[in-house]
Amino acid sequence: MPDIIQLLPDSVANQIAAGEVVQRPASAVKELIENAIDAGADKIQLIVKDAGKTLIQIIDNGCGMSATDARMCFERHATSKIRKAEDLFAIKTMGFRGEAMASIAAVAQVELKTRKHEDELGTKLVIEGSEVLSQEPCATTAGTSISVKNLFYNIPARRNFLKSNPVEMRHIIDEFQRVALAHPEIHFTLHHDGQEVYHLPQTQLKQRIIHLLGNNYNERLVPLDEETSIIEVKGFIGKPSFAKKTRGDQFFFVNKRFIKDPYLNHAVMTAYEDLLPDDCFPLYVLFIEIDPSKIDINVHPTKTEIKYQDEKAIYAIIRSAVKRSLGRYNITPTLDFNQETGFERMISQKAWEDITPPAIQFNPNFNPFSDEKKKDREIPFLRDLGEKKAIPQNWDTLYEINKEQKSVQTFFDLDSSSNTISSAVNGATETKTLSRQVFQLHQKYIISSIKSGFMLIDQQAAHERILYERFLSQLENHKGLSQQSLFPQTITLNTTDYALVTELLPAFQALGFQIREFGKNTLVIEGVPADIPENNNLATMMEELIEGFKNNHTVLKLDKRDNLARTLAKNTAIKSGVKLSEEEMVDLIDQLFACQMPGIAINGKQIIVKISLEELAERFNKG
Repeated sequence: MPDIIQLLPDSVANQIAAGEVVQRPASAVKELIENAIDAGADKIQLIVKDAGKTLIQIIDNGCGMSATDARMCFERHATSKIRKAEDLFAIKTMGFRGEAMASIAAVAQVELKTRKHEDELGTKLVIEGSEVLSQEPCATTAGTSISVKNLFYNIPARRNFLKSNPVEMRHIIDEFQRVALAHPEIHFTLHHDGQEVYHLPQTQLKQRIIHLLGNNYNERLVPLDEETSIIEVKGFIGKPSFAKKTRGDQFFFVNKRFIKDPYLNHAVMTAYEDLLPDDCFPLYVLFIEIDPSKIDINVHPTKTEIKYQDEKAIYAIIRSAVKRSLGRYNITPTLDFNQETGFERMISQKAWEDITPPAIQFNPNFNPFSDEKKKDREIPFLRDLGEKKAIPQNWDTLYEINKEQKSVQTFFDLDSSSNTISSAVNGATETKTLSRQVFQLHQKYIISSIKSGFMLIDQQAAHERILYERFLSQLENHKGLSQQSLFPQTITLNTTDYALVTELLPAFQALGFQIREFGKNTLVIEGVPADIPENNNLATMMEELIEGFKNNHTVLKLDKRDNLARTLAKNTAIKSGVKLSEEEMVDLIDQLFACQMPGIAINGKQIIVKISLEELAERFNKG
């Protein structure tokens, strides 16, 4: 029987490894930028076409490579970062596995140009599918320029699994933001399809956060700085009042490497307990500096998971550091009785001899008993009438109406054949005919009588169901009604949210929004759906829509139309505590029972609770 176990060719092994290292264009962007950082570059340019499907180009001014190094960097397990096994416990570079370049070259067409600063000529290398096509000297700038073209060109199945350009571009922006946050000392630029998306000069961490996340983040940041014998924690946390419904603005860096750690995230969340609702998440950008020998980053090919020797101590330090920072800047009440903050702004910084007492001025000739004519007092609401009128006599009789007491009692007839409400006012009876007997309970529930008893309706859940089915129908038929805004509003978003809105723009227009792009990351809203009240703050509403959409996409995994209809219905429905007239309540009930699923809310809970007369009688008999 012949042998059946065979050694795979290097090209096949590289393609298998690429499945773990290069999952999408954003993965290649991350690996290439990290290599540029390890090369000591202080200026890195990222150029992307078709969200990385056509071109990913990284240009840096790092140390560059020799001709031999340029060829060796595409071999598997070839790296300049480590030499022996012990080096794995003292890693200070971003990469160390030696798999990224070989994996990228196995699934793309790669062109590399590189030159060391001391050399006159550089090297140009062209590779397709792990096969070297050419290597020759060339004239190029110092540093390295690597172009990755037609990613997954030789693996059609993997390329077909890529998402749309806006989705893939959002992933690239996420990876770019994480690296740019970790290295504010490096000048980054990002261009997509010929347009500059980011231009980030060298700056401080706070300014880098504002450049990436938006100018409105300036007032949301609280600094944090804690140094212990185990770790050093620095960065910024967000004020509780600016917490969001999603975890998007949460970043942990260990030795400047972005990580995902639910355990440390729980430490931050417990520090915010009693300050935030359960469904809100604070902003934080925290940097942890720790001895590399006390952590293990060789856990996963993406290098976003880390193991710690003493994770409980790190948990306690981060939790106490966040609490202390919140208390230090008066975000939370302090129990330091020796600190009196009420007089801080009253203390002068001047010397005692420079302080002059206030002077008192008075008129010694003032005579309060003078016979000079005093000016008539001007009545504000008669100012424009040409002549001044005196206040009418017997004005106090206008308030005698309040002395009359009217006793009003409403009788609800449970007989289904009578749809009237009788009111007794001072002995006189007044009858008003309604289509249905309804009234509001605690401005939260609607009670409507039926033949068998009555039903209790959650007014917010009912309106959400009505709007959800209406918006879903409009998205399917592209017939959303719109109301033109008298004064269009301009809204500036961060790059990630702007890309999301741009992707959803056809769906927004189908709902009745009139939105057009206006410059960099700026939108102009000229119209809104007719179901949205005119007094809504459009900027706040758009922010809530985006946050709700991202939250539903992460948790519920909904498709775009269902997600957008659900989010818009939840944000624009009437809330508990809103007083409704009788006509509004009747109209709400009629629209609810016209829905396809009137009894189920969009969160899966009940909207209607029916209580029969038999149940009421049974409850009274039990007493």
